[in-house]
Amino acid sequence: MVKIPSRGPIKGEQEGKLQVADYAHPEVLVTTAWTEEHLDDPNVRILEVDYDPSSAYALGHIPNSSLIDWKRDINDTVRRDILSREQFEQLMARVGATPETTLVLYGDMRNWFAAFAFWTFKIYGHADVRLINGGRRKWIDEGRPTNEDVPSFEPAQYTAKDAERSLRSFLPDVRQVLGRDDFSLVDVRSPAEYKGEISAPPEYATEGAQRTGHIPGAVNVPWAQAIQDDDTFKPIDQLQQLYGGVGVTPDRSVITYCRIGERSSHTWFVLTYLLGYPVVSNYDGSWSEWGNAVGVPVEKETVAA
Repeated sequence: MVKIPSRGPIKGEQEGKLQVADYAHPEVLVTTAWTEEHLDDPNVRILEVDYDPSSAYALGHIPNSSLIDWKRDINDTVRRDILSREQFEQLMARVGATPETTLVLYGDMRNWFAAFAFWTFKIYGHADVRLINGGRRKWIDEGRPTNEDVPSFEPAQYTAKDAERSLRSFLPDVRQVLGRDDFSLVDVRSPAEYKGEISAPPEYATEGAQRTGHIPGAVNVPWAQAIQDDDTFKPIDQLQQLYGGVGVTPDRSVITYCRIGERSSHTWFVLTYLLGYPVVSNYDGSWSEWGNAVGVPVEKETVAA
């Protein structure tokens, strides 16, 4: 393990703790300092969730953290779907987690895929799941210890709950709420994707949909507007202004979406746990499904040449 010299409190850390306390559910966030104090806690499993493990986990990770490969472990490798209940049980057994274990998640891509894993773990009813506020980037920027060791744990026995259907929306669910004033659709993609200028971010251009634009009636609140420069979440008053300012309020049910469901799970987390909105679901089919589906309505702000 690579250790760094002892240090005093990091600038802004106490302020950050006070800020977190204002959230609706502050217990779902942990600081990098708390995580470092619990590296060897037998009741905690630290899980790095990566889209590209070769450029993240393999180059150095939080000591005693296990790798969760988003493509292989959180998604079914054959059909387009999240992992099944049985696959979730096998994953938890592999990392030595029981239903009573505290799962602490972080990852690459500014916690996108960690948030997606958080969402799936809640679908299968794990009680204590937390995100590291600021994720991998903040840990590295603060000079906290990393290593390349892969931990192994005694396999555990894990029985998951039945899937919580209310946390997830499918294409027919979205179609049913179009035009209703008791629902908000939140498109968390970039403005260029929302307007229909592009169908996917440049780095995923080959994975674009047949059609560009957005779901009719959706408001555009890019996911990154909810975080600060160090990838920690913004204070609650700023988050309330961000979403309330475009009519996304707690008195309406909310469906979030993006391209494949990972950015929208980040916003789902913000609305559900930081702001405490009572009814929020993630449409993980998102634009990769809607933009390729036959006969669904599409809105866009660009005019075809």
